[in-house]
Amino acid sequence: MGRVTERRKVIRIRDGAISSRPDTLVTEEPLEIRLNGKPLAITMRTPGDDFALAAGFLVSEGVLTQHDDLQNIVYCAGATTDGTNTYNVVDVTTTPGLPIPDITLERNVYTTSSCGLCGKASLDAVRTTTRWPINDTPPLRIDPDLLTSLPDRLRAAQRVFDRTGGLHAAALFTEHGELLDIREDVGRHNAVDKLIGRALQNANLPLSRVILLVSGRASFELAQKAVMAGIPVLAAVSAPSSLAVDLATETGLTLVGFLRGPSMNVYAGEHRLTLEATTATQG
Repeated sequence: MGRVTERRKVIRIRDGAISSRPDTLVTEEPLEIRLNGKPLAITMRTPGDDFALAAGFLVSEGVLTQHDDLQNIVYCAGATTDGTNTYNVVDVTTTPGLPIPDITLERNVYTTSSCGLCGKASLDAVRTTTRWPINDTPPLRIDPDLLTSLPDRLRAAQRVFDRTGGLHAAALFTEHGELLDIREDVGRHNAVDKLIGRALQNANLPLSRVILLVSGRASFELAQKAVMAGIPVLAAVSAPSSLAVDLATETGLTLVGFLRGPSMNVYAGEHRLTLEATTATQG
């Protein structure tokens, strides 16, 4: 199994003084995900929770929706020409008889922001594909003051970030602010997949009464992952993208950005927040 951090020599310059010292860096390695023996995708990730990452990725792709859909996940032995197991290739086996969507076609249409495609087709694909429509979930009401307390709790739980400063984090909180799970990764989308994958492995989907908090921005890809897992609230410490806001509006997702200190911007789904009726508005 790969290490989460590695040591590298660095030249440090501070106020004109030059010194040499070892520095701790976050590890980044490729993970190939195979589905029923066939190569499907490669993602750059921080080693650890690889099985959960693969399972969460397949939830986001609409392949897995519940615990019983998953038969097994294994590392592929002999992943290199000399037979060495790099622990960088996993094979996900689905339950016999499970319908498998045309993933190549679906991914080209909607699943990742990196594909460069967006627009109404992307939004419609997620809205019609999700097994857990957010608007059909029981009502959830969140106090904005509770949301403002979550970034500090997320930061305090980031163990690897303290050593490297180079990891994104994603966490699940209950509607009462209890931390349920946190994952770190060089890619925030991977951190979210690890959370969702663990939920699927523990038979906890849909995540219909939780808050997903991510470090950094909220992209269309992260909003899509939240919707596919039935998560009703996505909050980010930075900005959302325009397509993330469009998707949140289409699906009923509560989307909060710039969650810093006592402030936040609510871009969609404000009905889940206990806002004062006298909230001031500006044109």
